[in-house]
Amino acid sequence: MPTAEQRAVDLLSRTDYGRIATSMRALPFLAFARHIVSEGRVLLRMPGSCGYHRACAGGVVAYGSDNLGSARPGESLWSVQVVGECAAHEPTAAELERFGPAPLLVDGEPFEPVYLSVRPRFGTVHSTDTGPDGLERHFASTS
Repeated sequence: MPTAEQRAVDLLSRTDYGRIATSMRALPFLAFARHIVSEGRVLLRMPGSCGYHRACAGGVVAYGSDNLGSARPGESLWSVQVVGECAAHEPTAAELERFGPAPLLVDGEPFEPVYLSVRPRFGTVHSTDTGPDGLERHFASTS
């Protein structure tokens, strides 16, 4: 049976965006990021203009996503979170392609991407109805 970290990373690979959480100047904050999963790591693309990457890189962060806004009628809802060390990342050409097109602007400013890598050390999965085992069966049949 897969670990909670593996289930969380598997579910993250089925979404494109999530939220990173850490603290900056002793205050908690959340920021959105585009993500892909590569070799068990969660790779993030964030806007550099916000400066959030400076608070994330070199520290421990939480990163999560869900299907709360995209679940079809009758489909179970799920939310996942991974916690791990975050580091600056230089994406390969293949990873850049997987991230897809970048936005032109973020908050009215030209988008300048910053890339981070999170290696999950802890993961949680919460779901309605079927539970994590049912989610695994559902996703295993659609892969």
